[in-house]
Amino acid sequence: MTTTLGLSKGAADARGIKEFLPSGRAKKDHPLWFLIPALIVLVLFFFVPTIYNFVYAFTDWSSFKSGINFVGFDNFVSLFSNGALVNALIVTLVYAVLVAIFQNVFGLILALLLEKDTRINRIIRVAFFIPVIMSALAVGYIFQAMLKPEGALNEILGFFLGRTVEIAWLGSTTWTIVVVALIHAWKWMGLSMLIYLAGLKTISDDVLEAARLDGAGWWTTFRTIRFPLLAPAVTFNVATALLGSMNGFDIVQATTAGGPGGTTELLNIFIFRTFGQGLFAQATTMSLVLFLTVTLLAFPVIRILRKREDVL
Repeated sequence: MTTTLGLSKGAADARGIKEFLPSGRAKKDHPLWFLIPALIVLVLFFFVPTIYNFVYAFTDWSSFKSGINFVGFDNFVSLFSNGALVNALIVTLVYAVLVAIFQNVFGLILALLLEKDTRINRIIRVAFFIPVIMSALAVGYIFQAMLKPEGALNEILGFFLGRTVEIAWLGSTTWTIVVVALIHAWKWMGLSMLIYLAGLKTISDDVLEAARLDGAGWWTTFRTIRFPLLAPAVTFNVATALLGSMNGFDIVQATTAGGPGGTTELLNIFIFRTFGQGLFAQATTMSLVLFLTVTLLAFPVIRILRKREDVL
């Protein structure tokens, strides 16, 4: 009797749903209509400028000429022949690699130290995530003021050392790019920390307990079990850090503006300076080169990192 009533009730519910949602209702109210405003914005502010970027790179567009003429590959030849573009590309790649290393090492260390869900750990996590939501320009100007010879960092060192310290932290042609990469990594390591924390939480406690029962120590467990299982998190963090820092501009502009001696002049800073000089076509050519470099670098990097996930 109960089974019969249950089936009758289910059939009645099904009939009620059909009556409430008439045939064809879902097709008429398709959610794709809501994508139209976003698609319009995407086309106007991304696809159209990208297409024009390809077009103007092959012209002589500048503030010194009234017309725009097609010049073919002359802009690419002149930029690569004088060495300035190649130097900016090398600096950008070195900067991106340093940022990716620092950001992921610091983020992983923080995730391991703050893994336990205690009140103090949650507070510290929030503290390290605050720089992520701060303006990059603000971060750059704060560190630029702190790292001056008369800045706060030298004052603190002088207090503990008992003497005057006037180190030009941003004045070395060798180490300044490392310092600026550390600043960039400091800003974003909170995001890497959260991604690694999420990855650590997905590891089964049964696997870790089995490793402990087999006599594996903390380092052996991390090296053979936990770190390999963090492969998806490593892929995301390394790819976003590497490719994102290749588009870096604001932190370096605020701290060094490309100096000293052009040793921190990223390609975006070079583009900004060239565009400000009225050489619009050359700046567009540089941005196209950066776009192609990032695109060509993204696929092999992500492919190599994804191969580590195939064993999971």
